[in-house]
Amino acid sequence: MNLSFFDQFTSPCLLGIPLILLSMLFPALLLPSPGSRWITNRLSTLQSWCIDLITKQLMTPLNMNGHKWALILTSLMILLLSINLLGLLPYTFTPTTQLSMNMALAFPLWLATLLTGLRNQPSASLGHLLPEGTPTPLIPALILIETTSLLIRPLALGVRLTANLTAGHLLIQLISTASTALLSIMPAISILTTIILLLLTILEVAVAMIQAYVFVLLLSLYLQENI
Repeated sequence: MNLSFFDQFTSPCLLGIPLILLSMLFPALLLPSPGSRWITNRLSTLQSWCIDLITKQLMTPLNMNGHKWALILTSLMILLLSINLLGLLPYTFTPTTQLSMNMALAFPLWLATLLTGLRNQPSASLGHLLPEGTPTPLIPALILIETTSLLIRPLALGVRLTANLTAGHLLIQLISTASTALLSIMPAISILTTIILLLLTILEVAVAMIQAYVFVLLLSLYLQENI
């Protein structure tokens, strides 16, 4: 059976039931649950250190009102990070390569930041649509441009995450397929291609971490504008 390179992005099904929800919940099972003991193991200590570091990085640009979002943003960061990294393992499915899932995460959170700004400081939030000192003839055009740029923010968040992860997975599959095909014909070139594949895999690990961080960081910046 001939398979397309894009078949790896198809949501797996069991008895007609999509398993994308299971693949989203599985990373949470890998995190150790905190105990009541003072002395913990190395894994729990590493987990606490990573969560503390992520929370500090995300909450630094925000004032005290934005710290109420710490649990949501940190949980989202850990979820995206776990899904992106587990998706690089062989024979696994990456839910964040689906635009529908990324938009389902980006749009409600972006809308929540926007409504927060409209509720707390409506004048300042609406003031972003028209820069100060704009010439009178340019006011209608600038309002349309700023409104469009505001409305495409969730789309940009979802497409950025989807495109970067999809491109990385496709490159890995293309190079691995070429390395396997060249093994019997040109072994030297096949070995060189395998080395390139290993370097690309390391790069994709970095991309998976950076894209999760950028997704949540942009949401925190949108929140900063509205508080």
